[in-house]
Amino acid sequence: MTIEVRKKYLNVGSFLLGFGFLGALDGIIFHQLLQWHSVVLSPDRTIEIISDGIFHFAVTITMIAGAIILWLGGKPTDLSKGIRYVISGLLIGGGTFNLIEGIVNHHILQIHRVRPDAENPLLYDLAFLASGAVLLIAGLLIRKTVPKLVDGKR
Repeated sequence: MTIEVRKKYLNVGSFLLGFGFLGALDGIIFHQLLQWHSVVLSPDRTIEIISDGIFHFAVTITMIAGAIILWLGGKPTDLSKGIRYVISGLLIGGGTFNLIEGIVNHHILQIHRVRPDAENPLLYDLAFLASGAVLLIAGLLIRKTVPKLVDGKR
């Protein structure tokens, strides 16, 4: 396998793993622990449980796919900037999840808000988007600017 193919596997695998992981955190924290919302808000609790189940299944499959692709890429430390690709990919994937989920579900489709029962639900939605932007920007900065010492190479 060429170096370019391995880099692509590291990038794609870590992106999918980060995307799925942030989705799982969203489901665990906001849907289950805090019970602020479900994927589809409905007076029928069965619909909420089914929509959350489908969501959790999808993010689990995404994490598994990311882990397999990452594994196929081989040991990140064998490549120049390999660790950088993995860390930045995780952050970029997680930030992308928050931005897509926030923009599509909270604003365009309006199927739920982060915390619909809050005094100012828009504030929670904007904070969710801001967290996605911070993760995405951090991932992009790490990919471009972290010194090579992070990768164990000079």
